[in-house]
Amino acid sequence: MISGKTTLIAHLGYPTESFKAPMIYNPWFDRQGIDAVVVPMGCKPEDYPGVLASLFRLTNLRGALVTMPHKITTMSLVDEVTPTARIAGACNAVLKRPDGTLLGDQFDGAGFVRGVLRKGRALAGARVLVSGCGGVGSAIAASLAAAGVAHLSLFDASAASADALAGRLRVHYPALTVGTGSKDPAGHDVVVNATPLGMKEGDPLPFDIARIAPATFVGEVVMKSEYTPLLRAARDKGCAVQVGTDMLFEMIPAYLEFFGFGTSTAEELRGVAQIAY
Repeated sequence: MISGKTTLIAHLGYPTESFKAPMIYNPWFDRQGIDAVVVPMGCKPEDYPGVLASLFRLTNLRGALVTMPHKITTMSLVDEVTPTARIAGACNAVLKRPDGTLLGDQFDGAGFVRGVLRKGRALAGARVLVSGCGGVGSAIAASLAAAGVAHLSLFDASAASADALAGRLRVHYPALTVGTGSKDPAGHDVVVNATPLGMKEGDPLPFDIARIAPATFVGEVVMKSEYTPLLRAARDKGCAVQVGTDMLFEMIPAYLEFFGFGTSTAEELRGVAQIAY
């Protein structure tokens, strides 16, 4: 039940049809007796700066979850960003502090990496390919670097985006080797689709599946369906995979702490979630 005392968390992105977070947070809030709600709010890129500023004038809004395509834009719209968000070049959470200033942080990469490690896949010394160097891909690449991977291959339809991310990574992780310009998955231990490919029917696969070895771990960020065409093809080859919502469940405890709602575990969240596709 939403009342005049309910604390609001906006979930900002466009389009909203594939949003899964409200179906995890809201049942958890209900189970914990917390009077808060996550509300999906669709906002087109051209309207986003004005919408964000207006939303945070609401007195009962504590913060926002930010998803595609606004994660990079948000960096310039908040008063302060954490070092994690700065390295990633994007933020996916905004907190309104008691003095009204806005703090941006980034949890995508941590959620992805925690999910991979919990599945028993070692990342230290690994060779990893990340396709998509926007907000989520940059965050994942930053967290993979922090996890000790030896080599990162970065690809983006915008070569400038991949090169900029490579530059930021080299500054903070001088021992890491970084390559750009190719999305060939051959020779990589882990490949990650951090593009929107898989959101729409008829999308091409983000990688040449014939070039992915059965021992390769394949990760996905798209949550339109649990097993996207990429993950189905990878499973058919015998690859271990990570679905998009795994990243979400792993990052939510950090979000809850950021917003001041206590904490949880991925297992507790899965126990109450009402995910639908």
